[in-house]
Amino acid sequence: MNQGDLALLTREALLVLLKLAGPVLLVGLVVGLVISMLQALTQINESTLVFIPKLVAVCATIALLGGFMMQTLGDYAHSVFDQLIVIGLGYG
Repeated sequence: MNQGDLALLTREALLVLLKLAGPVLLVGLVVGLVISMLQALTQINESTLVFIPKLVAVCATIALLGGFMMQTLGDYAHSVFDQLIVIGLGYG
């Protein structure tokens, strides 16, 4: 395994990480921003008010995108294992 292969694996891992975590983090960010704007408009300064809507939104996002996330992670795992087999055969 040379440095090019390692860089390719690292790049692919980071892209998979963005695909899996990006939508969940984006939904959490948007819900937090909306709740913060509502708190600023109504002048309700309760720090725990954001927690429940954000938790529900993140759980709903994971429930909706869970199949896509599992498929993406499975495809990445197959890719990594296939590359490990090719690398192992190259040294054998």
